[in-house]
Amino acid sequence: MNENSAALPADLSAPAAPWWRSAVFYQVYPRSFADSNGDGVGDLGGLREKLGYLELLGVDALWICPVMLSPMADGGYDVADPRDIDPLFGGLAAMDAVLAEAHDRGLRVTMDLVPNHTSDQHLWFQQALHAPPGSPERARYIFRDGRGPKGSEPPNNWPSIFGGPAWTRVIESDGLPGQWYLHIFAPEQPDLNWENPEVAADFEDTIRFWLARGVDGFRIDVAHGMAKPAGLPDMAHPEGQFDGDTLVVHDDGDPRFNDPGVHAIHRRLRTIMDQYPDTVAIGEVWVDDNVRFGEYVRPDELHLAFNFRLAETPFHPDRIRAAIDNSLCAVEAVGASPTWTLSNHDIEREVTRYGGGAAGQARARAMILLELALPGAVFVYNGAELGLPNVDDLPESALQDPTWERSGHTLRGRDGCRVPLPWEGQRPPFGFSTADPWLPMPGLWSALTVEKQLERLDSMLSLYRMAIELRGARPEFGGSGLEWYASPPGCLAFRRDGGLLCVLNATESPILLPAGEVLLTSAPIRSRKLPANSTAWLV
Repeated sequence: MNENSAALPADLSAPAAPWWRSAVFYQVYPRSFADSNGDGVGDLGGLREKLGYLELLGVDALWICPVMLSPMADGGYDVADPRDIDPLFGGLAAMDAVLAEAHDRGLRVTMDLVPNHTSDQHLWFQQALHAPPGSPERARYIFRDGRGPKGSEPPNNWPSIFGGPAWTRVIESDGLPGQWYLHIFAPEQPDLNWENPEVAADFEDTIRFWLARGVDGFRIDVAHGMAKPAGLPDMAHPEGQFDGDTLVVHDDGDPRFNDPGVHAIHRRLRTIMDQYPDTVAIGEVWVDDNVRFGEYVRPDELHLAFNFRLAETPFHPDRIRAAIDNSLCAVEAVGASPTWTLSNHDIEREVTRYGGGAAGQARARAMILLELALPGAVFVYNGAELGLPNVDDLPESALQDPTWERSGHTLRGRDGCRVPLPWEGQRPPFGFSTADPWLPMPGLWSALTVEKQLERLDSMLSLYRMAIELRGARPEFGGSGLEWYASPPGCLAFRRDGGLLCVLNATESPILLPAGEVLLTSAPIRSRKLPANSTAWLV
């Protein structure tokens, strides 16, 4: 480097990193966030009213779960029109208003898109049902003749994620049973045929529609699932694989997902995203193999991909370190940013996963400090900042997740992590709505309301606010790497490139902190001793 270039200020000698590489995203599950019209279901008007709260929290961007036109068979992930907003959430004008005010407050907005399937009420699928086998209308989906006598058995042995077979047989125009259509998820969610150019072209239209309205990017649902293998071969283990007595939830050998053909789809979509500077595409990618995971975030594919290892990891130092190493390794070879999350609308809330009660709260506080200390992008699920636990005793009559019905009432599904947020007051619905909420809220949440927590510096919400502010302001959080430090058994310590030292005490006893100025701790310290189940930041 010559003398002149060495003298250049850092902000002139190198381009600034894209905003999304280190952003804190806040996931809004709209029907559970805030209700503005008193029907018991959260909506975009409610979100707009609470944007000041999100600005106060200090997040950089929102990820809004599906709000497009939908019969709501799967909470909006069954989309009937991807270029319209459902009246339940306030219609298109409400989305435009959220975008305008969020941008005025310095918040970017990303929204969920669902390319793998549509609703069975989508115009295309209704046309397919009334068209004959082999027609252009059916070619937009995956229709096949059945196996066995008179085609009475499904075309292959694939199960649905929600239980039962992944195929449903239709009644043809002559009134007789005919072909079968594929639905990896619920029968109300028929899979699209991405080998059909019409499907890709329509999705491109959807992307352009929202980007032109000011959306800053997308979370791509089931981003590893759009391509299907040639011939749709049977699964080797349709009943699921087991590691000892434990069911393997994700299997890289599952032919329903991660077909190599998906990468051509993402490259095609990326060319559109690149026409809109500063936008981001974030993939939901359930792939365990690091090499194959990294392929999704190559420079010409997705910008970011969800890595769920921390969200699936128990509160154990060795497991946490392995998850962090694995997540960093998965993106290092392709120069992508890692992503981190502890929960979302599909995963049991972290307070409950870490043991519930006081211990679960303490460990959740410790883990958010550890997570925010890591390089990369962080995703916070609404309610995590309040320390909400799962609600696992919802009345059976209240359950709405399709898993409940599809499993023959043996699996309760994901409703326990989707209960609406408590904002204020002493009793349900805690300011969420003026009506009974769509899922009942526990009376004990009166101690966890936003109102109560804003009044206390030691609350979970205050911890989130302070941590996010420090993360965005301090140079010690800079750089893309970290170095592990020696630490006592049951503990973890790493230093960021910028100088931040993060120490996690996962034991049941206090430990003495190393030298350095204490920046923030998840629990009060005395005599430089970090309590059990807690984390400290030092500089």
